[in-house]
Amino acid sequence: SMTLSLVAVFIPMLFMGGLLGRLFHEFAVTIAIAILVSGFVSLSLTPMLCSRFVRLPDHDHRPNRFYRACESVLNFFLGFYAWSLKKVLKYHLLTLLSSGLILVMTFYLAGAVTKGFIPTQDTGQIMANTRAAQDISFDDMLAKQQALVEIIRKNPNIKAVNSTVGAAGPNASTNSGRMNIRLKPLEEREVSPSSSPFNFSLFGQTGRLSNPFTKHPISSDEIIQELRPKLGRIAGIKVAMQSPAAIPIGGQQTNASLQFSLQSLDSQLLAKYVPILEDKMKTLPGLQDVNSTLELNNPRLQVNIDHNKASSLGITATQIESTLSAAYGSGQVSLIYTPTDQFQVILEVLPQYQRDVNALSSLYIASKTGQQVPLNAIATFSQDVGSLTVSHLGQIPVATISYNLAPGVSLGQASSTIVALAKETLPASITTDFQGSAKAFKDSFSSLGLLLVLSIAIIYLILGILYEDFIHPLTILSGLPSAGFGALLTLLIFNVELNVYSFIGIILLVGIVKKNGIMMVDFAIEAQRKEGKSAYDAIYQACLVRFRPIMMTTMAALMGTLPIALGMGAGSEARRPLGIAVVGGLVFSQILTLYLTPVVFIYMESWRKSLIRFNFNIPRLKKNLS
Repeated sequence: SMTLSLVAVFIPMLFMGGLLGRLFHEFAVTIAIAILVSGFVSLSLTPMLCSRFVRLPDHDHRPNRFYRACESVLNFFLGFYAWSLKKVLKYHLLTLLSSGLILVMTFYLAGAVTKGFIPTQDTGQIMANTRAAQDISFDDMLAKQQALVEIIRKNPNIKAVNSTVGAAGPNASTNSGRMNIRLKPLEEREVSPSSSPFNFSLFGQTGRLSNPFTKHPISSDEIIQELRPKLGRIAGIKVAMQSPAAIPIGGQQTNASLQFSLQSLDSQLLAKYVPILEDKMKTLPGLQDVNSTLELNNPRLQVNIDHNKASSLGITATQIESTLSAAYGSGQVSLIYTPTDQFQVILEVLPQYQRDVNALSSLYIASKTGQQVPLNAIATFSQDVGSLTVSHLGQIPVATISYNLAPGVSLGQASSTIVALAKETLPASITTDFQGSAKAFKDSFSSLGLLLVLSIAIIYLILGILYEDFIHPLTILSGLPSAGFGALLTLLIFNVELNVYSFIGIILLVGIVKKNGIMMVDFAIEAQRKEGKSAYDAIYQACLVRFRPIMMTTMAALMGTLPIALGMGAGSEARRPLGIAVVGGLVFSQILTLYLTPVVFIYMESWRKSLIRFNFNIPRLKKNLS
């Protein structure tokens, strides 16, 4: 029953669609097959090994000191448990009310704990996007970005920097640039300013656990916060840095990692309200690097061709475009070969003329007769401003506001704040939605909640089939709220988000915690059937007999997940929430289920007897009525 019900936890994961389905599918298949193989080994190989290696106890041989010490400790706890269990069963109503309070607190903590999606991992890289004024020249942009590179290279934790500037590759415009920063290996970095990897938050107070033995290298996120004020001193250019996502999730190419898009058929509305919302988002304390893709102040030079004059001189618009392209396009027109090398021939005007608008009057276009005609003789020039880039989503104009999260701010908190701010700022004709990771986070938690409910429902059905009973599966599952309460409380204390990985830990708890109830209820049912014991005596004996295996299995699970919770090794940022959720849930549920399950069993047996009496009285009632 334990094997099949544990496999049942992962059945809903196999049928999930979307991003979460792709994330969970391999995980569910691997764990389910491992559990089935383990169950087969337990029923076949383990009995054979016991027949070969397990011997009858030799009462004449005195055990060693370690064995005697372990037995004395276990017997002490067993004696204390037997005494305390009698007290709990005596005040069974108070225990049942306490379990109801824990259930209510579990729902409260589910809403109070901060929520995230996929935690960032230290991959040894930092991505930085830069943006300057819309009218900046390429040379000025290059100089400012080079100043940023020099500051970054002075950091002792940086190994190399790769910098690109201009409208090429992922850069959408000439006033943008990118830097790929490569960090030194963890063992070569400086020690983190924090003395411990554990943050805690309790009763509104936050802090760190100080321990000189838990010093760890500085992380990529800490390096970003260290570089941010230094790079902010370079005037005229903004830098948005982020650790690359472990799992990239769609979205548009923007300066920051998270995106909030605004769409409207009226571009003028976007031009009016997007800057207003952007300015308000910049005032939010939990957001950093707020910027938008809407850039409407790009200086433009309009060349207005007088087609009548140009036609009379035998000059076409194509000739004018080719001349302007040759002057300012920096295109390759030829290749010079030498015996040992080759050289590209680039056609363009001198740099001093590229920055002078009046230099356009010095450009000449050859007419059909071979006469050189100055450009200002057949065209006029005017200057204005316009859009630097035009973005569409689903063929509808869109403006995207991108942002990063400040340290200690969860994605759930930021998303709720942004949605509320957009509702009070934007008109109804502008539709909004999150993109990329923020959108996946918004859509994921409803799926995760449904996944948890389906897992519990399938476990109940399988236990009902195995026990041929619909009452005692509820007894077995009565310990789940305590596991959820312990997991959520531990996440809250250590200031860890409830994200995809910690939610997987809670789903694993559903399968792990119910084994305590199965061991006690299964023994109690057999004692009732074969020995005719009352519900009280049967469950009391079951608790004492099963105390040792319950403690052994729980300690084995704790020791297996404790290294994950401590966050050791590369990539521990992603695994640590899972370990913390499992350890916290196991510790809390282990204490409560040892007392709560016996009380629920007695109440369920009383309910069963009431149902039996009711069923026996129905035929008699029908006979009297007839």
